[in-house]
Amino acid sequence: MGGWEFWAVALVAAVMTGMGKGGLPVVGALVVPLLSLVISPVLAAGLMLPVYVLSDMFGLYAYRREFDARVLAIAALGMTAGVGLGWATASMVSEAWVTVLVGVISVAFALNQILRRVVVAEPRRAEVAPGLFWCSIAGFTSFVSHTGGPPYQVWTLPLGMRKAVFAGTSTIAFAYVNALKLIPYYFLGQLNLANLKVAAMLMPIAAVSVFFGVWLVKVLPEKLFFRIVTWSLLLIGVELVWKGLRAALA
Repeated sequence: MGGWEFWAVALVAAVMTGMGKGGLPVVGALVVPLLSLVISPVLAAGLMLPVYVLSDMFGLYAYRREFDARVLAIAALGMTAGVGLGWATASMVSEAWVTVLVGVISVAFALNQILRRVVVAEPRRAEVAPGLFWCSIAGFTSFVSHTGGPPYQVWTLPLGMRKAVFAGTSTIAFAYVNALKLIPYYFLGQLNLANLKVAAMLMPIAAVSVFFGVWLVKVLPEKLFFRIVTWSLLLIGVELVWKGLRAALA
């Protein structure tokens, strides 16, 4: 890790991480794919996890009163199971094909939302079974490549939460899963001194960017906010499919 190319991309990734923790998870989902342009995806995942965890603290403060407790409880159970599965199968799982799977799910769901012209869904109660299913996938894919956002959004977007509650619930859920991942990442050797030194330099930038993300959530109109989420999910999905297939076929 070094050179101006790496540091230019790393600084942008730190800003995007902070914005993601400020309530724009679709921005945060681009961090690992972006860093993968200059370092390996596995190294990128290990490097950014400490930055995520610190940024999460600021996000937790910003959204301490804006969340859905039922959605969080279901998400925590599902994500815990998904992280456990990821740890148990770490030596067997193909990161490339997991990336393709997440991309296909993202594209299919986003296209369904766009073609049905669903912008802001009507509020409805979060059901346990689908929540556990999608959040276990989110926990698993988050463990493998920090791409837990798309499966999580497949479940939460149709729930019709207000934008601040949607952003706050997402921020808190992924703060939990990132803290949880520290344990297996340590034992798998993905947290090392070199990573932590670089992460320490990126942390202040990410922390300040959290509040920029919070500000954007506040000023964006409700319909525009969810339209951005849906279209970003589509674009991220296409990028993940392309990235995964390229890695798998290589």
